[in-house]
This record gives sequence, C-alpha cells and structure tokens, in this order.
Amino acid sequence: MTPPLVRYSRDTDIALICIENPPVNAIGQAVRAGLTDCLERFAADAAARIAVIYCAGRTFVAGADIKEFGKPPCAPYLPDVIGKIEALEKPVLCVMHGTALGGGLELALGAHYRLGLPDLKIGLPETSLGILPGAGGTQRLPRLAGMEATLDIITSARHLPAQEALDLGILDELAPVGADPAAAGLVMAQALLDRGAGPRRVCDRPAPRIGADQLADIRARTQARYKGQIAQLTAIDAAVEGAAMPFHDGMRHERALFTKLMQSPQRAALIHAFLAERKVAQLPELAGVRARDFGQVGVVGGGRMGSGIAVASLLAGLDVTMVERDAQSAMLARENVAQTLGESVKRGKLTDEARTHILAQQFRAADSYSALASCDLVIEAVFEDMDIKRDVFTQLDRHCKSGAILATNTSYLDIPQIAAMTGRPADVLGLHFFSPAHIMRLLEIVVPETTAPDVVATGFAFGKKLGKVSVRAGVCDGFIGNRILQVYRAASDHMVLAGASPYEVDRAVTEFGFPMGPYAVQDLAGLDIGFMTRQRKAANRDPREFVARWADVMHARGWHGRKTGQGYYTYDTDSPKGRPSADVEAIIAAERLEYGITPRAFSADEIIARYMAAMVNEAARVVGEGIAARPLDVDVTLLHGYGFPRWRGGPMHWADTQGLRKLLAQIETYAGEDPYFWQTATLLRQLAQENRSFADLNT
Repeated sequence: MTPPLVRYSRDTDIALICIENPPVNAIGQAVRAGLTDCLERFAADAAARIAVIYCAGRTFVAGADIKEFGKPPCAPYLPDVIGKIEALEKPVLCVMHGTALGGGLELALGAHYRLGLPDLKIGLPETSLGILPGAGGTQRLPRLAGMEATLDIITSARHLPAQEALDLGILDELAPVGADPAAAGLVMAQALLDRGAGPRRVCDRPAPRIGADQLADIRARTQARYKGQIAQLTAIDAAVEGAAMPFHDGMRHERALFTKLMQSPQRAALIHAFLAERKVAQLPELAGVRARDFGQVGVVGGGRMGSGIAVASLLAGLDVTMVERDAQSAMLARENVAQTLGESVKRGKLTDEARTHILAQQFRAADSYSALASCDLVIEAVFEDMDIKRDVFTQLDRHCKSGAILATNTSYLDIPQIAAMTGRPADVLGLHFFSPAHIMRLLEIVVPETTAPDVVATGFAFGKKLGKVSVRAGVCDGFIGNRILQVYRAASDHMVLAGASPYEVDRAVTEFGFPMGPYAVQDLAGLDIGFMTRQRKAANRDPREFVARWADVMHARGWHGRKTGQGYYTYDTDSPKGRPSADVEAIIAAERLEYGITPRAFSADEIIARYMAAMVNEAARVVGEGIAARPLDVDVTLLHGYGFPRWRGGPMHWADTQGLRKLLAQIETYAGEDPYFWQTATLLRQLAQENRSFADLNT
C-alpha cells in the first residue's frame, strides 16, 4: 500500500502534520487533499491544542507540481486549503527548511506562526513563469513585509535568505543551526502554548498602502527591467489594488488576474521554457550510462575563455590545472583567474577567504603539458585556428593519462578533424562554452559519431556540476546556435542591402525582445571575428551566396567594434553605448549602388518577419539533420546563448504560435526574390503540410 503523502500524528497535545512528497514536496492535488484531511482531523481532535506543519526530506514545499502545469486545476484548490488553515480556531505553526517557493510560501503565509531553519530560502517566483502568486501571496505578504518589499519580491522572483525573511517580518523566529524541522517545531509550539498564544491571522492585519509617486516609479522601473512582459505589472496591480479592498475581495481580484495570466501566450511560452530546460538533458542514449570521474580538470589556454572555464570549474569545487605556452603566459593566466575570482568577491558570490583558499589549494598554472598528466578532463580553449588546435590535441594525446577526456571549446571547427590527431577519438568531444564562461549558462555538448557514451554522459555531468544548461549538439559548422546565428544574421544583411539601415534592424529586434540587435552584437564580439569567419569559409562558398562586402571595408579601416571605438556604431565619451554612424551608412550605400539597388523602406514588422523566418527555417534544418535532437534543444540554446526573449518561449515555440503554414507561405514569397537563400527546410514543409507543430517532436 502506498503511504500517504501527508501524515497526521500527535505528540501529547501538539498535532504534527508532515508532508512527504519527494523530491521537492510539490503541492499537487494529492498533497492538497491530504492536507485538507489532516486539517479536518486536527480541528476535530479535542486533545490537540496546536498544529505544526512541516516537511520531510531536504526541503519544505518548493512549489507547484510541474506535472500539473498547463492543465485545469483540480479540487481541492490551494487558496481554499490555505483559507482553511487560516480560519482554524486553534493555532497553526509552519516550519520551513530548504526552499519555500510559490505555493509553499503561500501555504506558510496562511499559518498563524512561521519558523524558519537557517538554511531556508523563500520566494514567489510565479512572475518568471508568466503568472502571479494566485493563492494569496499578493494579499498576505504585504501585510507582513510591507508593500514596497512585497513588490520587489514578487516582480524579481528572487529567493530571500532566512535572515532577510526574519528581518522583514515574514518569519517569526529562526531555529538553531542544525535543528530538525519537526523537533524545532515542537519546541516553538510548546513555547506558544505556554504563553497562551492563539490564532493570529495575517488576513486580519491592515493592508499597507503606497504613495502614487512611489508606485509610478516602481511601475516605470519594472516596465523597463521586464520590457514586453505582462506578469510583473499585473502582479503589482493585484497587490496594490487588492490592498484597497476588503481582504476577501482582494483575494477574488488576485484570482481573476491570475486566471487572466494563465490564459496568456506569455504564460504558455514561459512554462515551455521552464519544462524544456528540465528535459534538455534527458537523452535516451544516456539512460543507465555512468559518467567518468572529472574531479581534476585541465584547461589549455589562459585567455578570456580559458580563464572563464577555469573559474567556473573552481567555483564548482573542482581542482584545476591551467597550461599556457610559456612561464610568462602562465603567470598572466593565473592573474586573469585571480582577477575574475576577485570580481566574484566584489559581487558577494565568494568570500575573500574562499578566494585565497581556491588559489592556494585548487588552482595552479603551468607552462608544460606534463602538468596535465593526472587530469580526468582537459578542455582546450586556445585561438580558433585548426592548425593550433590540432597541435594542442597532439600534445594532449601524448601527455594525458589513459581514460582522460579531451574536450575542445571550438565554436565552429570540425571536431572529428581535431580528434583525429589523437589515438583515442572515443574520448574526444566538444564543450562549447559561451563567454564569459563563468557567467553564461549555456553549454553546447558537441558529440562526434566516434565519441563514447560515457564521455557524453560525463559532459552532461560536468555541465550540471557547473550549473550550466547543457544541450547536446551534432557536428556541423557552428553546431546549433552559431549555425542558426549565421543565417538570421545573413537575413539582416539582405535587408540592409535592400534598404533597411543596421540601426532600424537593431531597433526592431530589441523591440521584439532581444537585449541587443545583430549589429550591436557584432560590435561587442569584434568585427575582426566575423572577418576571420568569412575568410575561413571563402574557399567553399557557393557563388550564389550574398556576403556583405561593407563589413570587409570596415575591417580594412580597422573598425573592429567597441574595442576600437568604431564599428557599426561609434563609441566615445559622448556615446559610450554607441551611436549610429553616417560613415557606415555611406559605405553601405556605395555597395547598394554597385549592385544597382534602389533602397526601399522596411517596417519593423517586416524586419521581424524576415529575421524570424530565417531563424526558424535554419533551425528546422538543424533539427531535421539531427544536429539538434529536438526542437526544444534549439529553444533552450537560443534562450540561454543568444538572448532570445524568454517570454516568447524560443524560436520553435514562437513558430508554433504563429502557425507553420503561415511561415511556410512567407518563406515561399521571399524565395521569389532570392531562391538560393530562402530554400524551405524539408522538416518545416513536412510539418506544415501535415498540419503538425514542432512541439509534436519534443518527445
């Protein structure tokens, strides 16, 4: 017989209500029903004078049950369960440990008293999923923490440590370090009984108000920070407007706004992103495959990328040996790592003592490959040049122990060619980090056909250890992300040649939700990088492919973007973030003249239609060729590595919402202008003709 998810017991006159729904005690329908039964039992138990609600396992209720996401809610509903707790005539104490998030925190707000363990983190992350706290969070939290703090907590979706929750009045007390939730609950419950404490309902407290000017400022800052998103501002409305109503009217208002958000496309997109991130590492090929050890990590190359990889590994608690070409370079690499760790100290992510310990005990920089002899995993992060990388792997094969995994951080180059320099191609894979590697969450794990399954499993285990979102990619030029990037960036160049300005394209793309447009991104990365990529591909380029020569003119003038003060934008003390350049527009105009093109106007809508059509079409090729295992892998890659607006779910989810038949028709129209560039992906055409979606392939 399956044990109940919620258990009722009694210790003398103290009732104990324990939730045990591993792994995170999600508050699904069965837990809500179990809580309801236990609350009724407590109310009827004459010998029980107070109840303690707590959770077994590593955490308090960490939120809703993700298996219920997107489905109609089932009774008993969470607001009703919480209302039942609050209305009890006998006091209820809630003890929280681990994380109390979303519905878990709302559950605790319905209790009469709240005790936190020192490890506790609380939060209301619903706005990050396109909704708002719908079980009283917008109504009860302001009555404890004040309106300004509540609006920050809800709109930011951040996790608060226990001490901050205590300082804000959300918690009544903190238990001692190392306390057990049940034992700590019994102690506080007895103390409450000893002083004759009765129910103390949050709903009975007066609701705080906020001044019109302060509210306007908060709304303006929120709108700027979460541009294009609707959940944050709606949550502000729920809290502020609800505070002006009687409590139960405020609850109904909250629920009405919650229901409205539940029906929004943004909610669907954000839930898709949330679930895709959890599914992306679930690959059938890795079922039952055990990862190799990777406690000792080697990094070859101490530049910006190599240092970032080293820091990410060090912050994850791994031992790191870095190798550079000579003693002076090794010393500079060590300084780079020390400086980056120092930045983590300044941001409060690391203590100065921890930084000192890491540099003394976990990290070393050397100028000989022999220093890598005991490493389990070695990551090459040198210049993006095939000859250099092949030489590095020749040395790694000679010096690294048997069974060591050899990884390349290449962004574009052919990994099988690199692996061919070793006598162990089964131990070679790609680990494509994104810069800065210690901050960016995306990790493309690139898998050649010869790579052993346990090497792939180790790549995913390593990514998880570093806190990355890891995506499996097949071998091709640019893998998933950069391959798609090249195509939608080319679509931008096509529009600019036809008459749009780079600045109009960037403006339309940022208004769509990207943090930067394609030309501002090129300036940030360095226009010399793009030039080298074009040179590398020139020998095999199809003569029908259009390549913007204006970019080569800019490179020849030494305009490499931000680092030189001039790229597509001009960067100086007057415009540190860049301003449009008339000189760039003149260079582009000259190229139009060479082609005999009369420039035409492009609306923002047309720019986005073409930009996204190119992105989705190439993404469909990537999935169709098996470079990405599923459409969701593309979505996660673009969300975490390329700034795709999360509230749109990713390009494949976005395409499904537009309709694949509509996209197919657009591409076929564009093909009338350029049949080479606008070749429809086979998979896109097939799905459109069968009236199916990309989501159908996310198995």
